[in-house]
Amino acid sequence: MTKSPHASEPILRAGLPVSEADAVLILLHGRGGSAADILALGTALAPSDWAFLAPQAAQHTWYPHSFLAERELNEPWLSSALDKVKQAVDQALAEGATRSRVCIAGFSQGACLATEFGGRHPSRYGGLLAFTGGLIGPLEEPIQLSGDLAGTPVLLSAGDPDPHVPWVRVEQSAELLRSIGGDVTLQRYPGKPHSIDRAEIEMGRQLLAAQKFGD
Repeated sequence: MTKSPHASEPILRAGLPVSEADAVLILLHGRGGSAADILALGTALAPSDWAFLAPQAAQHTWYPHSFLAERELNEPWLSSALDKVKQAVDQALAEGATRSRVCIAGFSQGACLATEFGGRHPSRYGGLLAFTGGLIGPLEEPIQLSGDLAGTPVLLSAGDPDPHVPWVRVEQSAELLRSIGGDVTLQRYPGKPHSIDRAEIEMGRQLLAAQKFGD
């Protein structure tokens, strides 16, 4: 197995070129999904004058086991996945975006990856949207974060109960991201299936619109 299974996978694009866009939205698909599929979420969340970047996971999965498994069981896939998100961020910066205009959004496994990336690489991003996800690691092991999100607006939303993401981890993730300076909105949807519904998309759209990136 390669040490970085996602390294050679493409990063798909839509919207305006980064150099012409008001902001950049990096979109992370879930297990079994694709970069092409998740680009549709971008057009629902942000205006057409944004740039959209969607990395593709090898074999359509960012890591093989549950996000609650021992981290070592998900290597080298997990580290490679985080590197792939960083590659997308670095591309946006190299093409003229500022970090405060780079937003990251994901669903399910992609939401876990987005949350983990924000927690492990904190800075002032334009927004962090995690639709049914949380920080990665076993429930019984404490998670420690350091650094400063510097007021990055964060949305963590999920159904409860969810077959893959326990609400307690979503709550814990919100608390930990707040502890390093995230401006966190936490939204629980009792009985919602494992999907993104219109209410969540509207919350995400409003969070991003409130940043007024075009001003």
